[in-house]
Amino acid sequence: MYEPSYIKLFRDGTLKNRIQEAVDQMRNCEFCPRECGIDRLSGETGYCKTGRKARVSSFHAHFGEESPLVGTHGSGTIFISYCNLLCSFCQNYEISHLGEGQEVEPEHMAIMMLKLAQRGCHNINFVTPTHVVPQILEGLIIAIEHGLSIPLVYNSSGYDKVETLKILDGIFDIYMPDFKFWDAQWASLYCNAPDYRDIATAAIKEMHRQVGDLKINHDGVAERGLLVRHLVMPKGIANTKEIAAFLANEISKNTYVNVMDQYRPCGGAIKDSMIGTRLSLEEFQEAIRVAKEAGLKRLDPRIRLVRLF
Repeated sequence: MYEPSYIKLFRDGTLKNRIQEAVDQMRNCEFCPRECGIDRLSGETGYCKTGRKARVSSFHAHFGEESPLVGTHGSGTIFISYCNLLCSFCQNYEISHLGEGQEVEPEHMAIMMLKLAQRGCHNINFVTPTHVVPQILEGLIIAIEHGLSIPLVYNSSGYDKVETLKILDGIFDIYMPDFKFWDAQWASLYCNAPDYRDIATAAIKEMHRQVGDLKINHDGVAERGLLVRHLVMPKGIANTKEIAAFLANEISKNTYVNVMDQYRPCGGAIKDSMIGTRLSLEEFQEAIRVAKEAGLKRLDPRIRLVRLF
């Protein structure tokens, strides 16, 4: 049975030190590229609207994730409220923008992890964890003390600082970042993040350095590695071609990539002239074509087959 890497860090005391490091940094918070510099330990909030305590919308066994995460018993997802990127078209707008959910103590976070593990979930999947790294780690150490021993998934927007990811080295076995936009124009307009490409490319390189290509066991379940999501956008504004080329040439041609077809107008995108329409089948087929042409060998098969046949 695979032993998550965080077990070793727990045993040798490194995890406890990492937690203290992360909590101390909340006094002048620069966990994400927004670098608000506020004192979250005293309850101040910045771009992510989150102070000392994490806020959680829900947790459950999720069967709609990528097949290597779902397996037979589901991916144990914990949906974190708020977000550090805040895409205007977010499909979880009520959670990411409006903060649907409630604040939780580290003990409650640990209980969620343990309940999901007891249900048989193959992993604990933190959705939008970037702004609550300290709080996750505080809950994790309690969960480990009570027997948690399944991999953790860092399911983020890709807008992650390398310095923060280094705190997580050896703690998360699976990284699942988005790579949303290549061009600053659209990242600025829809995410208020003109530096998105530079941040995401550096973050994905660091993630891959830590965990390598996705490794799947004989049961078809992911144990460790990088899985990248790319949402295809209308009118080609995500620039799938450049993103695919980056992943193939600067990360690995064996990068497991889910080229996603489920874009629909949500939130502030509903009346937008560029992204106020659904993705067409032709646009998605073109995205798959350029991803293959770039040399990517591991495109998630489930979505592709649903849309093309």
